Amino acid sequence: MAKTALEKAGADGDGLSLSRYQWRALWASTAGYAMDGLDLMVISYVMVALIKAFHLTPSQAGGIATITLMGAVLGGYVFGILADRYGRVRTFSYSILIFALFTGLTALSPNLAWLNITRFLAGIGLGGEFGIGMTLVTEAWPRTYRSRGTAIVAVGFQLGMVVALLASMWLVPIFGWRGAFVFGALPALFAWWVRRNLDEPTLWTAARDSGRAHGMPLKHLFSSPRITATTIGLTIMTSVQNFGFYGIMVWLPTMLAKQLGFSFNQSLTWTMVTIFGMIIGIVVFGTFADRMGRRPAYLTFQIGAAVIVWIFFKQTAPVALLLLGAVMGFFVNGMMGGYGAILAEHYPTEARSTAENFIFNTGRAVGGFGPFVIGTLALTQSLSSALGFLSAIYVLAALAMLFLVPETKGKALA
Repeated sequence: MAKTALEKAGADGDGLSLSRYQWRALWASTAGYAMDGLDLMVISYVMVALIKAFHLTPSQAGGIATITLMGAVLGGYVFGILADRYGRVRTFSYSILIFALFTGLTALSPNLAWLNITRFLAGIGLGGEFGIGMTLVTEAWPRTYRSRGTAIVAVGFQLGMVVALLASMWLVPIFGWRGAFVFGALPALFAWWVRRNLDEPTLWTAARDSGRAHGMPLKHLFSSPRITATTIGLTIMTSVQNFGFYGIMVWLPTMLAKQLGFSFNQSLTWTMVTIFGMIIGIVVFGTFADRMGRRPAYLTFQIGAAVIVWIFFKQTAPVALLLLGAVMGFFVNGMMGGYGAILAEHYPTEARSTAENFIFNTGRAVGGFGPFVIGTLALTQSLSSALGFLSAIYVLAALAMLFLVPETKGKALA
């Protein structure tokens, strides 16, 4: 399939308009990453029904999410390497089909063992989605729009959360928890369909033809002291990102209900307002990072997150919690708009997908301990005080950005 000059330029171009190929790459990647948000929230919303259906203890119920997360981390590592060796689009097709197949099979689970196995395997398919989608967009889009492109992909995660919420409200009462997992597989098939005829980015095909895509990509993340420091800095940032997100989204509804007496509908309203704030934050961050630079954008949002988290968990008035929830979502999750771009810009094409998935999924693995740490702290103090602890971790992320991660705004991908 012939490409225009802008399409061939891909990530190195500075075109004022975007081609059909670039938009298709964006929508395919956005739809794929929406599966991540949808899957996360479906588990949360049907947990009560699963506990009742399989007579689960709290630890068994919590283990379902943990097992899914373990599969996603493993899948992220494996599919990241495969995407650098065999192509972004081809590898995505396999990962998304694995996710769709085992998400659908989850609906047939007769017992907890089957449920855990299918969730783990679905997680493996899901794990590669962040890195492959972000890599595809960064290699297809011109560098002047790179962060804005990855911000749109990141919005897909939030939209997946909204779809999961609506599906849980409308489908679960009619079809039960099994219907939610059947529904969860359908958007994945749509994402696969969108990408089925998508060409590989020119940057990757050039690396393949030159033989650069046949080595061990992971070594590029530690190829020099400078790159190693950058890898460590980015891993700290993604760990904080995931730790804060999981800690807040898992425990905050409980705090609102138990300590402040919020009803389910009030907690639901808070969740929707916070997700709306997240979407706005992601879009603003992408524009900010493209125009002003990666470091100014991250430092502004990291310090903003530290301040707003501290303020938020000192509030008790429902109106203040609702309004500040949107502001907290804006800063805490707005930074997701830039990870795809900043991770891509520090590593070569033959290791880019590996870097995206290895660093972000390592952060996801660390972040998975967020709910556990918050729950442990809550044993000796109030849950709101435990959640307020999250304020300090954003300062740690800012220090990592300041001292370990160089500026890459406008950098051509190699």
